[in-house]
Amino acid sequence: MRNVLFIISLLCTMLILPLQITAQQKGKASFYSKKITGARTSSGERLHHDSLVCAHRTFPFGTKLKVTNPANGKEVIVRVIDRGPFRKGRIIDLSWRAAKELGMLQQGVAMVKVEKYVENKGIPFKQETELPELDYEITNNNDGMTPAWQEKKENAKKDDKHADKEK
Repeated sequence: MRNVLFIISLLCTMLILPLQITAQQKGKASFYSKKITGARTSSGERLHHDSLVCAHRTFPFGTKLKVTNPANGKEVIVRVIDRGPFRKGRIIDLSWRAAKELGMLQQGVAMVKVEKYVENKGIPFKQETELPELDYEITNNNDGMTPAWQEKKENAKKDDKHADKEK
């Protein structure tokens, strides 16, 4: 009987969890206090109040999420490094800096929209101008012209010889 219940719960988790992960979520967000800077999170990373990180129940560690405060339209991109929140009605715990950028420090808890952030990895630049064609022809030094550096070197040698003769 226990095995059957385990299998049913596993199948339900496999079917429902992906729907929750890909869907956009709306709910309450809270944030970590500055006092817990240095605490170890569920992923093993240490929390710092100035980093843009968060705790989420279902998204895998390292996932980037876009969190939007609909009250003021501010957005922030955070990375999941912890599990939680475990209070009823809350969907995400933000770092202090993320909460500051969303403008929710005074409220403590705010309604937010959370969605998975997908980076646009398009072409980094578009080449609009045509580059000139370079000619790599090897030139011979038999044209009677001597580079300035070579002339200076030869003159220095001549000066050294004259100085030796005068001694």
